[in-house]
Amino acid sequence: MKKTILITGGAGYVGSALVPKLLNKGYKVIVYDLYLYGSVFGDINNPNLVEINGDIRDKKKLIKAGEGVDQLIHLACISNDPSFELNPALGKSINYDAFFNIVDAIKKNNIKRLIFASSASSYGIKDGDVTEEAPQTPITDYALYKVECEKILRNSDLNYTVVRPATVCGYAARLRLDLVVNILTSHALINKKIKVIGGSLLRPNINIKDMVRIYEALMEAPDNLISGEVFNASYQNMAIKEIAQRVKKVLDGDIVLEEVPTDDIRSYQLNSEKIKKVLNFEFKYDIDEAIKSIKNAFDSGLIINGLDNPLYHNIKMMRMVNLQ
Repeated sequence: MKKTILITGGAGYVGSALVPKLLNKGYKVIVYDLYLYGSVFGDINNPNLVEINGDIRDKKKLIKAGEGVDQLIHLACISNDPSFELNPALGKSINYDAFFNIVDAIKKNNIKRLIFASSASSYGIKDGDVTEEAPQTPITDYALYKVECEKILRNSDLNYTVVRPATVCGYAARLRLDLVVNILTSHALINKKIKVIGGSLLRPNINIKDMVRIYEALMEAPDNLISGEVFNASYQNMAIKEIAQRVKKVLDGDIVLEEVPTDDIRSYQLNSEKIKKVLNFEFKYDIDEAIKSIKNAFDSGLIINGLDNPLYHNIKMMRMVNLQ
């Protein structure tokens, strides 16, 4: 009998790609999400999908949702630095304070495994390839509270695994166009111009299809390989200018690149050899594939008003709904 998986934030960017894959494998999936971006699973008619409109700050409701659950994948958070900084108190309440509710839900329901989505930004500014053993020196509150949640896990008796993903790219049903590859691609498609902000800054990237495959691999791995372990998740490290040049090449269009200075000093590259070695995981999908997937979605009419629609931009949506 297939396991029951609870995914907090399961209607978000990564969740919208992960949930259908798990359903196709026969898992029962419980999505626990605020659904700020609407229903992304409306075309799925599967009795193994349970959707709960809930806030992880609602401890009682979250614990109830965890009944009968085998594994919990914790994706829910105020994602990335700009969204967090829009309302730091809100960000802390969801990304850190509510994490204790996640722990309580696991303990009260005897959930066997937690997979926690941390962030590569927790490393701060580093030179060279950054392995999982590198010190975490967060320079933003978003990254800081990811680190604090990891500390909570290390001091617990839970069976957990931490993933530190690079910046995700590529098309998904709950699309984000506020992430670097997706941003540059959408501007190239719509404006025929890319503003390359901080072109020399290095960014690690992972295609959303590989991100989904990593969660699948961690769900199915034996405890002795992953319990208490931390895994980086990144395929290609590139300077932002290189990404812009890749977008221009893949789209093969008359696209202008304009370099713009920035105060952003975040620059790092991830080493993901550990997950390759421990789980025999091989990355399959590159940045080029992500760019093509965004273009295909534009061409198919799946993306409406890509630069301004709050459905694709976390900060725009948070401002519109005035999330508290």
